[in-house]
Amino acid sequence: MKKQHITLALLIAVSMFCVLPQGAHAQVSKESYVPCQEMPTLIQQYAADNRTLSRYYSPASSRGGGFGGGADASIGSPEKNKRLQQLIQEYQKKLAAVDFKNLSQECKVDYILFRRDLTERMEQLVTEANEVAKINKWVPFAAKVYALEQQRRRGYQPNAEEVAKDWASMITEVKSLQSKLKDEKVIEPESVYTAGEVINNLRQTLQSVFDFYNGYDPMFTWWVPTVHKSLDDALTAYAGVWKTKANSALTASDNSGIVGVRAGRENLVKQLQSEMIPYTPEELIDIANKEFAWCDAEMLKASREMGFGDNWKAALEKVKTLYVPPGKQPEAILKLYTESIDFLKKNNLITIPPLAEETWGMMMMSPERQLIAPFFLGGADIIISYPTNTMAYEDRMMSMRGNNPHFSKATVHHELIAGHNLQQFVNTRTRTYRNFGTPFWGEGWALYWELILWDMQFAKTPEDRIGMLFWHMHRCARIIFSLNYHMGKWTPQQCIDFLVDRVGHERANAEGEVRRSFTGRYPPLYQLAYLTGGRQFYALKKELVDSGKMTYKQYHDAVMSLNSMPVEMVRAILTKQPLTENFKTNWRFYNE
Repeated sequence: MKKQHITLALLIAVSMFCVLPQGAHAQVSKESYVPCQEMPTLIQQYAADNRTLSRYYSPASSRGGGFGGGADASIGSPEKNKRLQQLIQEYQKKLAAVDFKNLSQECKVDYILFRRDLTERMEQLVTEANEVAKINKWVPFAAKVYALEQQRRRGYQPNAEEVAKDWASMITEVKSLQSKLKDEKVIEPESVYTAGEVINNLRQTLQSVFDFYNGYDPMFTWWVPTVHKSLDDALTAYAGVWKTKANSALTASDNSGIVGVRAGRENLVKQLQSEMIPYTPEELIDIANKEFAWCDAEMLKASREMGFGDNWKAALEKVKTLYVPPGKQPEAILKLYTESIDFLKKNNLITIPPLAEETWGMMMMSPERQLIAPFFLGGADIIISYPTNTMAYEDRMMSMRGNNPHFSKATVHHELIAGHNLQQFVNTRTRTYRNFGTPFWGEGWALYWELILWDMQFAKTPEDRIGMLFWHMHRCARIIFSLNYHMGKWTPQQCIDFLVDRVGHERANAEGEVRRSFTGRYPPLYQLAYLTGGRQFYALKKELVDSGKMTYKQYHDAVMSLNSMPVEMVRAILTKQPLTENFKTNWRFYNE
């Protein structure tokens, strides 16, 4: 590696987070922190090429460009799918030409993760192409729509009368297909989703053609506008019928009203391996139950201090009644934030850039959003969940009780500093080429702070300890109910009841939590990533900080400087673990 090629931006990034161990704590190799030089260019070029193709091919996308949330997530046209597959093949060849053995440790990590993501993106595109092929009989006119868009991209003048004739014929065809669809009894959930995506893509493509020619081409403007509106209306109605099929195709195994697609055990195992979690679903449930047992013991201690004996649920109910009056929640959050930031600074736990501390803000969560997110959310701002004047009395009380200050004590630093707010701030400033986003890093890091602040006795009163324990139990429950649901063992209603009975949730909040977990395209591993990722960071802390190799601040700044990636790869960089091109996860990080 040629040091003269290190850019000024990278030097600033490294100096901003002074991660090189010094003095008595300099046992971790300095070479581990030298930013990678070979891989960033390759990854950035792929991201740029992917963005360009995603923008150009139908349907056009302003997204695209990376992994971990940055990739173009929608199903594209067959033309777009094929071209993106070609792009991946090109970069797989470029990556194969890289001399892995002579890369620095950071570059080896980038190589492994980039190789993994190219492979997974290719598998995703192949799967999407196969799914589209399954529903082609329901959109036989798609090829003609995409062909017209291909001509539009190069400005060819269409035969407007032929366009109007073709589109009128499509209207008749759509209505006939819609009638047939109503009589279909069994449709696979993935086909329902794919059909919805394809119909939406066709509407976007038709709109692209219409917007280009209408008003500019006099014949097109005379022939097409009316038929275009009718075709768009027909496709909208057609998509609506597909939506009605969704509830019958998706899992609706009880009266909770919550439907979703179960991932299945095989798929869970595959995704865990991809996320570098070398545990089975059953082992993770066992870990969660062990964590639950610890929470139970600590809950009893706090309950006894409050005078409730071994009835910790009664103590929990008392804590819930200590909510602040309506209108006072933002003030309470500011107070908790001040306590948290003062604690971080007093104990010299992490570098806090002044601009990050200056620019975080607050937002209030809408009643509609609270149906699926009954608690705080965070990032650049903290989004406060608290009742409004439009809520029913019971819903207001459950929201206030579930967001009391003692529960919130464990969430403010999770959502702001040193959690999600600081993560986003630093990720946009250091090693920004890395697109290896994973909830095990994102949510795991924010949860990790709850673990170490507990160890450092941030919670002084039994009420505050109960608040922090409530959230710890909640994360244990997330692992248990989400995995049992996705393996087909529990219904959504069983998940709701488990949160109410085992953790002490308000029922409306439990329903919102379960609805959020299983509806839409919510990732099946996301809920278990909080405590699992947190325990990974905690295990690495024991390895580096408790052993005296690094201070808390050096360790935390080092993690931040490396940007998002599987935690096992953070460990590989900081401790110089041996790496191979075909690396397989092997870090059994959990110790009771």
